[in-house]
Amino acid sequence: MPSTDATAGAGPAPARQNSAGPRADATDPRPSPFGRFTVEDDDPDGEDTLDLQLPDDFLALRVGATADLLGRLATWGPVATPVGSFQLVPLRVDQDLPLVHRWMNDPAVADFWGLAGPRKRTEDHLRAQLHGDGRCTPCLGVLDGTPMSYWEIYRADLDPLARHYPARPHDTGIHLLFGEAADRGRGRGSALLRAVADLILDRRPTCARVVAEPDLRNTPSVAAFLSAGFRFAAEVDLPDKRAALMIRDRVLRDVL
Repeated sequence: MPSTDATAGAGPAPARQNSAGPRADATDPRPSPFGRFTVEDDDPDGEDTLDLQLPDDFLALRVGATADLLGRLATWGPVATPVGSFQLVPLRVDQDLPLVHRWMNDPAVADFWGLAGPRKRTEDHLRAQLHGDGRCTPCLGVLDGTPMSYWEIYRADLDPLARHYPARPHDTGIHLLFGEAADRGRGRGSALLRAVADLILDRRPTCARVVAEPDLRNTPSVAAFLSAGFRFAAEVDLPDKRAALMIRDRVLRDVL
């Protein structure tokens, strides 16, 4: 597999909170460089496997009954990685907006996030995540004290994404981008993806799988997920893109 991990943009550009639909410039489906897959349940007889079609009112009830959907992410603290000390720090819009807005206007990022343009466009997206119902926590990724990436940690089982794959309770998703070109293609993408996935599994014992859905066109991002111990489970047709469904399983974390 290619060693590159230029994770410029592995996330959506939703117009509403927690939309599973990222930007799509291509209207014609593109063939996957990793082969054609369809969504298949890993364990069709398992009782914990749900092919969810969740209505919004059900999600609202589920969220309203849950005080903390992401395991107090703000308290997770730093972790040691092969590329330095890394920490997810919950976003503060008033302080962090200029930096994230600049990152969103990097052409390599904008191609997959679709949030380039006026500062208000980025601000509206960030505030929608922060002021939502707790299904998603936007964060800065801070490496050795320097903010260098943007992450969204979200409850995939409570997200519209759950309508497009056999979701399991407490599946936790990742969107991310690396803001600076200098941080891409140096081994940092796969190292930090592995660290964050393992952090989620450590801090959220009820979560058995970490999932992601990068655009299939973003081959370096898909390769970074593979290098980070995720497996390529399927191609998924989301409303605005064809995505690679990537899964890191708790039971395989010491194998992959």
